[in-house]
Amino acid sequence: MAESPAASLEAGCLKVSSKSSPASVAGAIAGMIKDGRTVDIQSVGAGAVNQAVKAIAISRGFLAPCGIDIACVPSFADIVIDGEYRTAIRFSVEPRSHTA
Repeated sequence: MAESPAASLEAGCLKVSSKSSPASVAGAIAGMIKDGRTVDIQSVGAGAVNQAVKAIAISRGFLAPCGIDIACVPSFADIVIDGEYRTAIRFSVEPRSHTA
């Protein structure tokens, strides 16, 4: 399966590759957060994780004018790609609540 320049959305999870455009992924994250949805982002490999982290940082800038801040929780996920077991990094991105 070829990745688009942004990311593919499968089973409610954004799949980010090393070729994904961070700005495009950030737009998808911002749109989902504005819709009140938690966003799960999955990436395999250093390049893909790099693009995902950049996208999360960029999305904060997209959401700031709306008064929305986000929090990101990283975790590991064991997945199967072409019959091989791989370890992915999964980021759960959600609106951040501020407590005084």
